[in-house]
Amino acid sequence: MATLNISLPDVMRDWVEAQVASGEYANVSDYLRDLIRHDQRQREALKLALIEGEQSGISTRKVADIIGATKDTLRG
Repeated sequence: MATLNISLPDVMRDWVEAQVASGEYANVSDYLRDLIRHDQRQREALKLALIEGEQSGISTRKVADIIGATKDTLRG
């Protein structure tokens, strides 16, 4: 396993140490690995969503229709 040294502002270092102190992570490295895995999953999901959207073709709906439908969905 490779070693990586990073510099963080005090506020960020305090945050990382608080996450470790919460007991959810064994150490700082464990927390950072979890952040990286989360970022990787997010980016892959975005990539797949963009590919799906591109392959779905051109919509016949107008932007206003899409916005209205989204607002209706969010309202429940």
